[in-house]
Amino acid sequence: MKRKHYFWVAVLTLVLLACVGVAVCRERLAISHTLFLWTGETEFPQQIKGMTDLTADMLRPKPKTEDLTPVRYADVNPFGVNTFLEQEADPAKRERTVRMIADAGFRWIRQEFPWEDIEISGKGDFWDHKWNHSAWDKYDQIVDLAHKYHLGLIVRLSNPPAWSRAGGNSVGTYAPPDDFDDFGDFVATVVARYKGRVRYYQIWNEPNIYPEWGNRPVSPEEYTRLLCTAYHRAKEVDPNVVIIAGALASTIELGPRNMNDFIFLQRMYDAGARKCFDIMAMQGYGLWSGPTDRRMYPMITNFSRPRYIRDIMVKNGDASKAIWISEMNWDAVPNSVPDKRFGQVTPEQQARYVPMAYERIQRDWPWIGVVNLWYFKRATDQWEREQKPEAYFRMVAPDFTPQPVYRSMKEYMHRQPVVYYGHHQETHWALRWEGDWRRESVKGAEFGKAQVVGNAGGSLNFVFEGHGLAFRILRASRVSVTVDGKARDLPVPGNGFLRVTNGLPGGRHRAALKLAQPGAAVDAVIVYR
Repeated sequence: MKRKHYFWVAVLTLVLLACVGVAVCRERLAISHTLFLWTGETEFPQQIKGMTDLTADMLRPKPKTEDLTPVRYADVNPFGVNTFLEQEADPAKRERTVRMIADAGFRWIRQEFPWEDIEISGKGDFWDHKWNHSAWDKYDQIVDLAHKYHLGLIVRLSNPPAWSRAGGNSVGTYAPPDDFDDFGDFVATVVARYKGRVRYYQIWNEPNIYPEWGNRPVSPEEYTRLLCTAYHRAKEVDPNVVIIAGALASTIELGPRNMNDFIFLQRMYDAGARKCFDIMAMQGYGLWSGPTDRRMYPMITNFSRPRYIRDIMVKNGDASKAIWISEMNWDAVPNSVPDKRFGQVTPEQQARYVPMAYERIQRDWPWIGVVNLWYFKRATDQWEREQKPEAYFRMVAPDFTPQPVYRSMKEYMHRQPVVYYGHHQETHWALRWEGDWRRESVKGAEFGKAQVVGNAGGSLNFVFEGHGLAFRILRASRVSVTVDGKARDLPVPGNGFLRVTNGLPGGRHRAALKLAQPGAAVDAVIVYR
């Protein structure tokens, strides 16, 4: 009996210790998860350091982001992806790529139209003499494919041909041309060819770092002159085009070949760039920490860096312009590749981080529009064979095998669209208009146009996440608003700003707005937190 007693005491002790161990592990996991949500770090020592950094952040001036300011081009569907379609020799593979992109749920592709691949041999020569056909052929097909699969196209114009520089490619294959008017002529030619079919053009890429400005010191003033040349030539051909500035790379270097993006942007403004772009652009790589890293320190290049760029824009009177992120991702580079300059995550971490990044952007930064994932696929496995870390940003392998991030994003992009915190135009992609509506010019509208109801009446339906809701309504005396099933008939104030509700519990809510008065207009939806 005594031995049995000891046996059961030992068993019960082991069970108790196991329960305590499980509880401790669960508590530690909960703490670790909470620290990750603040620091973006996964290892406990880095999490503690991250929290120390966040404490120090409290002593620094906060960036002014003006989150409730009306912003142009911020209410578009945010899901974009970079492509290398011009490198696919087989037209059928180009179409297969675009079809997979559309099937996943993306609504934009960012695609380079390299100057050197279109005006190849000399000024005005758009013939591919090597293969004896028009240099426009594959680019015409790319534009056709984007329309066929209902994708917005962001055309990046860069990479001058060797003939545009006296030194040829010896000065760098990406170096600007000797005569900026040659580039202006090229921009005007592209815009004229695709007028009415392509609206968004990006002028250059990463002009603040090597090698994107060639084997020479970078120059915000020179780039601004190039940007302004392109802007004016494009607008002369098609006033409806939207010009995106070249995406600034995040760097803390001070020159001469790599210049801090904050300094570069301020010098662009000082050189007169404000009048020469409609949308600002930057890169948004997570690098060595996750998308939840909230540290705000200028000498750290983490996922929170867009707030600093926004702060510079606000201080220069550009609060009404959006930022679009040209490239964003985490590098799932394997251990076998020695170069880890872009950081390292597992494919499974990459698949988690990318949807989390899109979610944070939508929740916290209403002044950001399209976010282009870097990248969909390459035409060949050359980067893998050369052991380049860039190869492992891919969503799909060169043989069209989807990576985990493709599947996670496909699931995420098919979820219910939500209107998050911020001041949103009536064009917001998550709004659902039902009935007799048309978009037209309205006096007093924030950007000139608003959504106007016709004789048959109409309703606006959407899901939002926040603690309060308001509308900007023009030419109406009363409206009917329903929030979470509770309907109210409300008078519209003289200034058109209708605060519907405040103090809602956290989480998501359903809203519906009905206008029966013909000619009444909805100009904005505002969500508070």
